Amino acid sequence: MEKSSGAFFLNWTETFQAGVGAAGGKGWNLGRLERYGFNIPAGGVLAAGAYQIFIEENGLLEDIKKITRSATTGNIGEKEIEQKLFLLREKIKGGRIPPNVRDELEDNLRTIGIPGKPVAVRSSASAEDSTKASFAGIHESFLNVRGMDNVLSAIKGCYASLWTPRAVAYRRKMNVKDDEVIQAVVIMEMVEAESAGVGFTCDPRTGREDIVLINANFGLGESVVSGAVEPDEYRLDNWCEITEKRIGRKGGKTVAGKDGGTEFIESAGLSAGQVLSDENIIRLGLLIQRVFDAFGGEQNQDVEWVFDGKDFALVQARPVTVLPRYTFDGLRNQPDIWSNANFKDTSPMVQSTLNWKLLKLISTGPENVDPIGYKIPPGIRFVRLYHGRAYFNLSWFQWYMYDAVGITPRQMNEGMGGYQPEIEINEKKPYHGIKGCRRLWRLSKMILIGIRTKKIAQKSFDKVDVFSRALLKENFKNLTVKDLINRLAEIKSAYYEFYPVFTACVSAADMSLLAKSLEKYFPGRGRALANALMAGGGDITSAQQGYRLVEIAEIARGDAAARRFFSDEIYNPLLWEKELPEESPFKQSFRNFLAEFGHRGVYECEIINPRWREDPSYLLNVVRNTMETADLDKIKARQKEKVDEAWKEVNRRVPFYRRGAINSLLKQSLKGAELREMGKSVLMKISGSYRLVFQEVGRRLEERGILTKQVDIYHCSWSEIMSILTGDWDGRGLDVLIVGRKAWAEEMEALSPPDFIINEAPKFTEHPALSPGNALAGLGVAAGRATGTAKMIYHPDEGEKLQAGDVLVAPSTDPGWTPLFLRASAIVVEIGGIMSHGAIVAREYGIPAVVNIPGVMKVIKDSQLITVDGDDGKVYL
Repeated sequence: MEKSSGAFFLNWTETFQAGVGAAGGKGWNLGRLERYGFNIPAGGVLAAGAYQIFIEENGLLEDIKKITRSATTGNIGEKEIEQKLFLLREKIKGGRIPPNVRDELEDNLRTIGIPGKPVAVRSSASAEDSTKASFAGIHESFLNVRGMDNVLSAIKGCYASLWTPRAVAYRRKMNVKDDEVIQAVVIMEMVEAESAGVGFTCDPRTGREDIVLINANFGLGESVVSGAVEPDEYRLDNWCEITEKRIGRKGGKTVAGKDGGTEFIESAGLSAGQVLSDENIIRLGLLIQRVFDAFGGEQNQDVEWVFDGKDFALVQARPVTVLPRYTFDGLRNQPDIWSNANFKDTSPMVQSTLNWKLLKLISTGPENVDPIGYKIPPGIRFVRLYHGRAYFNLSWFQWYMYDAVGITPRQMNEGMGGYQPEIEINEKKPYHGIKGCRRLWRLSKMILIGIRTKKIAQKSFDKVDVFSRALLKENFKNLTVKDLINRLAEIKSAYYEFYPVFTACVSAADMSLLAKSLEKYFPGRGRALANALMAGGGDITSAQQGYRLVEIAEIARGDAAARRFFSDEIYNPLLWEKELPEESPFKQSFRNFLAEFGHRGVYECEIINPRWREDPSYLLNVVRNTMETADLDKIKARQKEKVDEAWKEVNRRVPFYRRGAINSLLKQSLKGAELREMGKSVLMKISGSYRLVFQEVGRRLEERGILTKQVDIYHCSWSEIMSILTGDWDGRGLDVLIVGRKAWAEEMEALSPPDFIINEAPKFTEHPALSPGNALAGLGVAAGRATGTAKMIYHPDEGEKLQAGDVLVAPSTDPGWTPLFLRASAIVVEIGGIMSHGAIVAREYGIPAVVNIPGVMKVIKDSQLITVDGDDGKVYL
């Protein structure tokens, strides 16, 4: 259907390949859309080279040079300049399209199948519709153009529109040189429009980025784009569920004229009618989201669409170049600070497309009302990507905690381990005056909500457990597509129902009161003593994983079948179920382990990573490497010795009438740590439920030939998956997107991520300087002192390098690292705080640990002998 490469006309495939310089911004974006499987009207682009030849052959180069030299921002409105621009435009309109250009254009339009049909002729300048400048409404477009002579006249009209006072003034304002804007022209078949309009992946008026905004009217979209009518306005959330509809007065519509061009027909009867049905609003919302995702998923898009009564076609997509900053009023004069502090611990890798989309969707939440009565701007942006990695809005978080409940940025920073920038707070006393009273009231409400939520936490844990186990038993292969979509909706509801419990569990993890109470009697040592008292005292689920694996390793040591399995020369961990006999004690104990902990995994917050029940290779390798040395009694004895020694100190110095309070605070601290880790574990059951559904969707799409591999589903966005499941898209072009995303992720993975971003400027924390005694200072989170050989472990899969008694040095740790902890004599982690996962588990195990030493992976050398002092928070080299 499409004729291949000529000198001047580009079909959609060639338009993409030619790039912006040849096809212009509008044309290139249309080429991208067609490549990625969107419905684009038949057509192509008359390349920018045709404009340059037209200017040369019509002797207009000197006229353009004179205007370039003489027209400035200050004199555009002067009569002399306007006259020169008018004369240039008239010369262009009266110019002659070179015969070779005309012949090639006519030949290709005939090949495409649109000669004689009405077409749209639209300007597509080389700098147009870019991230730097949109040129929205600056250059001319012509609709319902009929006949070749009229097409040529419209092309010259597009050329001439480069030289209106408005166009020249815009270029001067945006610091775009005249020779940087070369006019290509889009020529595409007109769609018989039942309705049309524009859609945005944001609200361009307020700056909110959690909505899809659609404007619609009957007829052609010109009435909407030009502002001639008050159109319907539909708002959808990021899940593409309708949140609001406002039916515009409209008052008329633009239609194609009988003899070409367009005309506006007034009609009062259109006012009451909703332009698009609810079903079609949702379809269009997903389509607009797909454009956003196909174009990188970070730059918001402005999309022009047409509906023919059955299908939607896209006729333009361009980035939203100017968006108002949307934040708290108290932060308007301060920069946005983005931090990877928590994400670096839980998912430090480049995010898969699906994981990032889910993270964005769930981070906005189903409601905008804060439970403590503090007004949060609805839809405020809490997470973002930078070079593929996730960052959270630290400014937002610090301001909310201060203005809502009076917790200062410094206090927040201490809890996170320090090294984070802090927003400016002009008030000296957070609880002074009327504002202070309100903060105290909200703080008390927050505490009461936390207490109440903790009391019902176990019920919530049990409810999620029942829900997730039911999904595990389900045969997904037998489900219809509608059933799969319903399961996704059920998982979403389960997530939103549980999330308040999860946040309460996270907030419960606090040992500061215990540390402060001990500090009164042990100046400078309160935190270290609190760490020691907590060793082995809690029922912490992520620590229980480690204990159980040690037990399993001991069982394997005494199980002849297990010893044969692990010592086999062609050992394959994935064959454990097949090769081990049913009577094997190891097999039974490991099966029980997976029944309880199989929903966990290494870097489990990234949905692309398999859960242990799917692939237990990592766990089996841990057992294999620790089978000969595993000794749970020795670990428990070490914990008891540490706790007994700590209590001896407490009993010697703390009055007997205060020991009960100390013990009560210890129990609270242990319970808080238990809740925090259990909350995360239960949340992963919900995340694992999502993975169950997407695994099945991936299998089906691979079977249909839409995906090359099942795992490619994680390189698809939510909108793409839903569009295929609902039958609105056949998946054409998805393979191209996936290949590009994989290549981009690999490129980003090689980059070192900044520790935080201030507005758009990346910032790296400086490597720590050695203090006296050749020591690195960090945060001591687990008591004790140990010396050993440092092993630099960048990922748990490298755990075989870690021998018993070595010091584990890691960039971050999540629950997947836990099995390695019990082989280490001490732990050093680049990031983390007092109640981060690594700190809680190391404290429970009684292993000396120091966290939050930025750049430590580059300072300590592999196999270097180091001493870790968890009491003082120092690492001696």
